[in-house]
Amino acid sequence: MIIVHDIFVCKPGNASKLAKKFKEAMVGNKELQCIMTDMSGQYNRVIMVSQYESLTAWEKSWDQWKNPTEEMKKMDEAMAGYQEMYRTGSRELYQVA
Repeated sequence: MIIVHDIFVCKPGNASKLAKKFKEAMVGNKELQCIMTDMSGQYNRVIMVSQYESLTAWEKSWDQWKNPTEEMKKMDEAMAGYQEMYRTGSRELYQVA
């Protein structure tokens, strides 16, 4: 099993707004486990946690965007402007032991 953390370091005042935007847009995403905001450590972070059976399953999830469904297109519309809410980001992949 693979756990993926998509980490966004937001501009001040935008972390809760971005978390809300993700939460609303990602309804129905079966891989999404939770959306977290920081309580300690680096400030202004939003972390989306997703879970996949394997690296292959994670890669295939990206392939879906080559021919997006109507649901995926609606998610894109709901996420409009999110790039303006964060400064930088990263992705971490973990294998569950």
